Amino acid sequence: MISVGVLGAAGRMGREVCRAVETADDLELVASIDLDDPLDRLVDAGADVIVDFTVLDAARANLAFAADAGIHAVVGTTGFTEDDLTAFREAFTDSNLLIAPNFAIGAVLMMRFAELAAPYFDTAEVIELHHDQKVDAPSGTAMLTLERMAAASSAWGDDPTTTEVVPGARGGRGPGDIPVHSIRMRGMVAHQEVLLGTTGQTLSIRHDSIDRSSFMPGVLLGVRRIAALPGVTVGLDELL
Repeated sequence: MISVGVLGAAGRMGREVCRAVETADDLELVASIDLDDPLDRLVDAGADVIVDFTVLDAARANLAFAADAGIHAVVGTTGFTEDDLTAFREAFTDSNLLIAPNFAIGAVLMMRFAELAAPYFDTAEVIELHHDQKVDAPSGTAMLTLERMAAASSAWGDDPTTTEVVPGARGGRGPGDIPVHSIRMRGMVAHQEVLLGTTGQTLSIRHDSIDRSSFMPGVLLGVRRIAALPGVTVGLDELL
C-alpha cells in the first residue's frame, strides 16, 4: 500500500486526485493539504508520495520540503524554470521527483506525434486552450511540445508577416522560433492543437481533455512508479 498526500487538495485538480486515490485499491490517502495547512502533517501521516497541484511559488516550497523529508513527489504544477529543475536535481537525492506538464495519456501521445512529424514539415504553429483560471501562458504542455519539435527539426520557414495590425496577433515565439498562441476561456479544460504545413498539405494534431478525470490514470501511474524513477524526471513518457 502506497501512502499518498495531496497538496492543493481543495482545488479542482486536487479534489479529483483525492477521489482517484481513495478509490484505488493499492493507494491510501493519508493527508489532504491546502493553503495554510502545515506540511509537517505529511511526515506525521507517513506519506510515501505527495501529489502537488498548487501554484508555482507554493510548489517550490512544497518540493523543498519533500526533498528534505525524503518524500517522493509527483507534480502537475507548471511554470518551472531551468534554474528550478537544476535546484530540484541537487535537492532530490534521497527521494524522487516526477514533473509532468500533462498527465493525460492522449496529450503525451500528441507531443510524441508532433515530434515525429516535425522533420517532414516546413512550418508549424501551436495553439493551446485552457480554462479561465489558468495563470501561466503558454502552458507547460505547449512549451514541452515546442521544445521537442525544435529538437527534432531546425529547418522551419520564416514568418512572412511584416505588419501586425493588432500587436501580438501572430502570437508568441517558442523554442525553434515556432509561433505559439494561448487561449483562456470559460467552459474549457485543457486542449492543444499542433498545426504543421508544407507544400500542398497540412497536418493537424489535436488533443482535448474535456474532464479532469482524463488526467487521473497518468497521475496514479506516476504515484505507483515514482519510487523506481531515480532523481528528477520531466514528462510522463518514460512511464509509458
